[in-house]
Amino acid sequence: MNKSRKFAALLSITVILTVFAGVAKAQDDDDEPHGLYVEQPRVFYGGAVVGANFAQVDGDYYAGYRKIGLNAGGIVYAQLAKHVALSLEILYSQKGSKSDHPQQSPANQNIAILNYSIAANYAEIPIMINYFDKRKTHFGIGVSYNRLVSSTENISADSSGKLYSPDFNERYPFKKDGLDFLAGVDFHLWKGLFLNVRFQYSITPIRTDLPPVAYARADQYNNMWAVRLMYLLK
Repeated sequence: MNKSRKFAALLSITVILTVFAGVAKAQDDDDEPHGLYVEQPRVFYGGAVVGANFAQVDGDYYAGYRKIGLNAGGIVYAQLAKHVALSLEILYSQKGSKSDHPQQSPANQNIAILNYSIAANYAEIPIMINYFDKRKTHFGIGVSYNRLVSSTENISADSSGKLYSPDFNERYPFKKDGLDFLAGVDFHLWKGLFLNVRFQYSITPIRTDLPPVAYARADQYNNMWAVRLMYLLK
């Protein structure tokens, strides 16, 4: 992501946070029920989340959210106003990339990439600001700190009829730390149960020391959707 895209992402966060603050102040004194699902307001609420990531890596030669991984952990909300809460999560999150068909390398027509996959496992700490409507459904935006736990890159290729599997895991490592932008919505289903849909994209590249151009086209970024169930304890 270049500097202009980073600036645009940070500007968007600032603008939306300003809107959140204005809406919260305007509605804090209304007579609607409390923003979260309990009738008696509290400052802190905790719960658990579990679901799946549908991921790809921007910067390789494959498109499509074909890498499916686990997204699970715990969440805590801190109520800031009747309709606004700050949330913090601690997650285990599996991301990466996966090919769906062999293809010629766009940079070298003598190389056919037969299979390609990246499996990157992270410990994540997302922090979000959330707005709750009167139905308890809420939407939010924020950032997530990522710490790489483990990663594996697997490649099978054919060069002029010769099969080989280059090993890039040590020569072109993924960065240990990263930062993502995220936005999502939580649909209130029943009591403390919510369905969460979230989009997440890297602000910082996941690696800058790239494999040869036959296998990677640019700095690489995680790009994913997550679908999860969340249950808040009463």
